[in-house]
Amino acid sequence: MKNLYVGNLPHSTTEAELRGVFEAHGAVEKVSIVTDRETGRARGFAFVEMTNPAEADKAVAALNGKELGGRALKINEAKPKTDAPRGGGGGKRFGGGGAGSRDDYQGHARQPREPRW
Repeated sequence: MKNLYVGNLPHSTTEAELRGVFEAHGAVEKVSIVTDRETGRARGFAFVEMTNPAEADKAVAALNGKELGGRALKINEAKPKTDAPRGGGGGKRFGGGGAGSRDDYQGHARQPREPRW
């Protein structure tokens, strides 16, 4: 069993259409087109599970870069999800850092502020 990631899909692609493309290269166990939770619209990628790993490798070699609906497919072996938090890049997301960071004031008493109203 081998799970393949299929990216750059046209949003109009159906599971049956994708299954047909991959079945030309071997037995397909499952096709999952990923959709947006709120809109239900396809997000442009899918996962195809193939029974035979050798056939899956042949399908990747044959279909990667091929056009479907005017878009070049990007196909590779799907990597299992890691437990790492999502967000791309980690660390501090906001804030400028640099010369005027808050750390410059460590050890100094904080001045009370006047209310804005």
